Parts: sequence; structure tokens; C-alpha cells
Amino acid sequence: MPPQLQSPEIQAFATGFPITLLHAGVTILILLAAAVIYVLMTPHREISLIRAGNAAAAISLGGVLIGLAIPLAASLSSSTSMIEIGVWGASTVVLQLLIFRLVDMLLRGLPQRIQEGEVSAAALLVGAKIATALIIAAAVSG
Repeated sequence: MPPQLQSPEIQAFATGFPITLLHAGVTILILLAAAVIYVLMTPHREISLIRAGNAAAAISLGGVLIGLAIPLAASLSSSTSMIEIGVWGASTVVLQLLIFRLVDMLLRGLPQRIQEGEVSAAALLVGAKIATALIIAAAVSG
């Protein structure tokens, strides 16, 4: 076997890369599950609105995905095992979905305005959701 294939760096990569893929895969599955739950929780059908060309709905859903991903990324970076990734990932998603719902209730009328295509309402909602995501991510990362 050539010496470069026996190097500690290559061996570490060969050992660590499958674990990295597994950790990232589990986190992405949590993200997708959370996105589906969020879409089911919203009073309007964002996917249908997006298919119909509603830019406000696309901005809103994109912000939700970013808002869900930020705490998941923080929990992934601070976790060392699959169990930790699952526990922290699920807990950050539940917390984030609850906060998203609270933001939706506090900023009443925004979902209707998004449904009507009002981009300014979507931008405000995205800002609020990303702000809470950053706070949760900081709390998780300690």
C-alpha cells in the first residue's frame, strides 16, 4: 500500500467521514421533520402559495427553514453522539416551533398579510424568527 494511504490523516478521514455524514444526515432529517410540522401548523398553505408565485410565502418559509437550522447547527456542533444530536436537536426544534407559534400569535394578522402577498409582513416575521433562533442557538452552545 502506498505510504500516503497509510497516513494518519487519511485514516482519520476514513474513520470520521462516515460519522460526519451520519450526524449531518440525522440533523437534516430533524430539520425536514420540523419543517413539515411547521407547514402543518400554519394557518395558510405556504407550499400552495409558493407554487402560485406568492413571494411573501416563499420568504416566510425560507426564514423558517433558516430559523430552524440555526439552533440545529448549534446543537450539532456541541453534541458528541447520536443520542445527544437527537435529544438536543429535538428539544431545540420543539422550542423553536413553540416560539414561532408565539411570534405568529403576537404579530397577529401577519399570516393573512403573507397569504395576500405582502412581502413586508414576511420580512418582519422572518426577522423575528431568526432573532429567536440565534438566541436559542447561543443558549444551546453555552
